[in-house]
Amino acid sequence: PHDLPIFRKLLGWLFPALLSGFSLAVTAETPAAMAERYAQRAAQEQPGFTPDPARGEAFYRKNHGVSADMPGCHACHGADPRQSGKHVVTGKTIAPMAVSANPERFTDEAKIEKWFRRNCKEVVGRECTAAEKADFLAWLVRQ
Repeated sequence: PHDLPIFRKLLGWLFPALLSGFSLAVTAETPAAMAERYAQRAAQEQPGFTPDPARGEAFYRKNHGVSADMPGCHACHGADPRQSGKHVVTGKTIAPMAVSANPERFTDEAKIEKWFRRNCKEVVGRECTAAEKADFLAWLVRQ
């Protein structure tokens, strides 16, 4: 009898937490939905922005000049994003970037941001812009 109010308080906290966790697990993002989300962010920063897959591909293939080992995305991810790549420093195999070859790619925003942050700093020498991310995803979602 004494524990009933505590139990109700616990349920009042735990039940919504369980529901929110459950809804996150059920609603996985598609790569196309993630690309659209990035395009919307870029449009907020640059009114009238439209993602351009050609710009995304050019960004991927560009030698940014920050590192001789990693001049561009293609250095580790390969010339064909539908194929596996190999990290030039560690030798670790990298799964294909193209969604057609790797449907799990670009479905988790936290992972997308983690890798953009890390790779942009190493390869480009700075954080990538919202427009660069949107263009990049626009290209790879169509690959």
